[in-house]
Amino acid sequence: MLTAFGVLMVYNTGSVVAFEQFNNGFFYVQRQVLWAVIGFVLLGFILVTDLQWLKHFAPILLGAAVVLLFAVLIPGVAPVVNGARGWINIPIVNTSFQVSEFAKLAIVIYLAYLVASSKQKKLEFPYRQFGIVLGLVVGLVALEPDLGNAMLIALSGLSVFVVAGADWKVIFSLVGLGGVSSLLFAFTAGYRSSRILDFIKVYTDPDNVSYHLHQIFIALGSGGILGVGLGQSRQKYRYIPEVTTDSIFAILGEELGFVGVVILILALMFIIWRGFSIAAKTEDEFLRLVALGLTANIAVQTIVNIGGLIGVMPFTGVPLPFISYGGTSLVFLLISIGVIVRIGTVNKTRQI
Repeated sequence: MLTAFGVLMVYNTGSVVAFEQFNNGFFYVQRQVLWAVIGFVLLGFILVTDLQWLKHFAPILLGAAVVLLFAVLIPGVAPVVNGARGWINIPIVNTSFQVSEFAKLAIVIYLAYLVASSKQKKLEFPYRQFGIVLGLVVGLVALEPDLGNAMLIALSGLSVFVVAGADWKVIFSLVGLGGVSSLLFAFTAGYRSSRILDFIKVYTDPDNVSYHLHQIFIALGSGGILGVGLGQSRQKYRYIPEVTTDSIFAILGEELGFVGVVILILALMFIIWRGFSIAAKTEDEFLRLVALGLTANIAVQTIVNIGGLIGVMPFTGVPLPFISYGGTSLVFLLISIGVIVRIGTVNKTRQI
């Protein structure tokens, strides 16, 4: 239902921009439908497979992710999109593939494999390997530069780290190191530091926040309780940048109002709650950590996107799960849901 609603919102918000850029108002929605179909086919495939194969392929998935993350940093290999080199073009289908989305999935599966294998062999917790692998992937994504997805990967990995039983002293040390590193990295580029300053200005100088955030607030404020009506947004007409991707929640708030966004948030919360519930009931350590990490990724992405748009945290530009335009993101979200649901069916079978 969320994916179908997301397709509707992509058409609703992107038809004007698509017509201006491609002379085809259906450009974005056609691609989103295609990626949704691919995602659901892969989801269906996962539902009928034995997920233990993930454990055997975990090192291969991580290796592929690292190679691709290195590849996009090589000049000329990846196109520069909004100042970042995170995509690889696929000429055959005239589209692009966002490597960091694949890395989100691969890192969770590998970290779960790393911890589960150590426990199975009765070895000490693999602190060093865990930190090296997570730090490498997060660092490569940050160098694209894509601080938003780097933060998501770090937090998803940290969730696996915590639930796996790591020492709290090490956890707090990692959190502190990550926080300091993020701030230092954020202030090495003007556009990243401006987002942090905009976040501060929301409370101290709201009249001088960035144009992007100011237009988002206008959209959300215009929505009121019930919204201006589906399809009736004014802010989508070139006022808000990236209206089909990062900022789609603002248009949803304008058109469907407070009631609409609450229903959407509750739907996302239900998925997140079910994911964590499935993880809690899973006896297999590897599958438990995979379900936990993938659910945490959806949860953190939801919080970061909405939190940035309503001004309670710095705006990072990550998409809203299942709703924002973005084929790679949607496909890997649906794959993640397939894995989580499949783990849930394994739990039920064992109970029977």
